[in-house]
Amino acid sequence: MKKIVLFLLLSLATINIIAKEITVATAANVQYAMEELKKAFKSSTGITVRTVVASSGKLAAQIKSGAPFDLFLSANMKYPKYLRQHGFAVNDPKIYAYGSLVLWTLKPIELDKGIKSLLNPKIERIAIPNPKNAPYGTQAVIAMKNAGIYKKIKSKLIYAESVSQTNQYIVSKAVDAGLTAKSVVLSPKMSGKGEFVNINPTLYSPIEQGVVILKHGQQKKPKETKAFYEFLFSPQGKQIFKKFGYIVKK
Repeated sequence: MKKIVLFLLLSLATINIIAKEITVATAANVQYAMEELKKAFKSSTGITVRTVVASSGKLAAQIKSGAPFDLFLSANMKYPKYLRQHGFAVNDPKIYAYGSLVLWTLKPIELDKGIKSLLNPKIERIAIPNPKNAPYGTQAVIAMKNAGIYKKIKSKLIYAESVSQTNQYIVSKAVDAGLTAKSVVLSPKMSGKGEFVNINPTLYSPIEQGVVILKHGQQKKPKETKAFYEFLFSPQGKQIFKKFGYIVKK
């Protein structure tokens, strides 16, 4: 009888380990890189990573409302810092990557003038992530202002909820062009579609993307959450970020 009980306990423990998974709140610009990060991490640890993708602002609001996320990969440092200051995160935010902006179109429009290509009269609708919630949208507006074109094209702007929705507008050709994350156009799913041009990095602030371990992750799945957090900064994790156009520190 004791052997049977012991066997059942060991079986339950094994099932619990196998079934372990963590939930990562993921800024929309990181979703494609995250797919590869998830696969590599599971391959080496057996731990499943489930992602919830949205704009950083919306994810931060969900975390404040009690969403059971274990880790938060933001598109800036603002939201992770806020969550840390208000007790929702258990560690100080750390930059995992620096993001870049691109101008992207699937229509036969020349982009040889960089961001000033948006002055082309053929471009009547321009998608950008909503700067109220999405850091990439904030930097897109800054880039347009610094290029001296914002006031001229402001009426053409279509505000998407996130980088993901911006991409949907561009790919569906609901807009003529859009400003989005470089990681998107380098992803296997989007690579080779349309034309894109890098936005001059001197036109906007470096997009510092921060990560924090959340209170839920620390309390419920501390080992698994910390393992994935550390994986992001491992040589393998950094290489994946580089593959998707991010800049990472050595």
